[in-house]
Amino acid sequence: MPSFAASQTTAVPRKRFLTRIGTVFENEQVLGYLVIAPALLLLLVLVAYPFFIAIGLSLQNKVIGKPGTFVGLKNFWTLLDSQIFRQTLQNSFVFTFSSVTLKVVFGMILALLLNRSIRGQKFFRGAILLPWIVPTALSTLAFLWIFDATYSIINWVLLRLGIIKQGILWLGKPHWAMLSVIIVNTWRGMPFFAISILAGLVSIPQELYEAAKTDGAGPLTQFWYITLPLLKPVLMIVILFSTIFTFSDFNIVYVLTRGGPTNSTHLFATYAYQTGLVTARIGEGAAISLFLFPVLVVVVFFQLRLLRREEY
Repeated sequence: MPSFAASQTTAVPRKRFLTRIGTVFENEQVLGYLVIAPALLLLLVLVAYPFFIAIGLSLQNKVIGKPGTFVGLKNFWTLLDSQIFRQTLQNSFVFTFSSVTLKVVFGMILALLLNRSIRGQKFFRGAILLPWIVPTALSTLAFLWIFDATYSIINWVLLRLGIIKQGILWLGKPHWAMLSVIIVNTWRGMPFFAISILAGLVSIPQELYEAAKTDGAGPLTQFWYITLPLLKPVLMIVILFSTIFTFSDFNIVYVLTRGGPTNSTHLFATYAYQTGLVTARIGEGAAISLFLFPVLVVVVFFQLRLLRREEY
């Protein structure tokens, strides 16, 4: 009898505790914070913490294995006097602008084709994601063989068609090397654009196109006055993310060219790796990786502000 009374005594606080927990989960605001807490923790550990560590390193003359001293913005000013860094800055803008432009154009074409009612539509929509799913280093190794000076399949085709008289050194000449890494980046990023744009195309009401046809509008007129304006929010977000990821690309350039020949394909990520880890000047390497961060913040701010204006 005493044991039964004791169990009842312990059960009451437990019931109250469970009731309080249930009340907490019924509060939508509290539940929202609990749901995003794991993602927020990951962002703090994997993004915010390394970011602030990088800022600290960029303000020191830090060399791996030795204590660093605070030098302020000296690392950033030193970079501006470096010919290799100025070349890297130019390479990054050429690479990013060219790759993003090609991905927008070809991604739009693919999305328009995949939006048509054709046999095997679901198969093609799934297959288009393969370049994006395959690990970057693995797919780039395949392109390393495709652009090989001796066994290049591209050279073999162009020679057989009579377009060229001798093989092209795709990865041995500065301009051809830059073109090669742009082609690979475009091939890999095009599915992201195609699927995102396709999602926007599917959401456009077909009644708009039917009304335009009734008024005598052709395919180009429909695309210019209906498709593009309604796809603008999607395009802005996709271009924003792609620009950031393309600026920070590492795998494609490192596997194909290591930044060569003669630093003609170095991007911020590859040059930061070479400076910070290969030559052990980790303070300068951190400064290289953070050099464009203020510019990207401004670009993101104005692009998101423009997007909000478009929505309203």
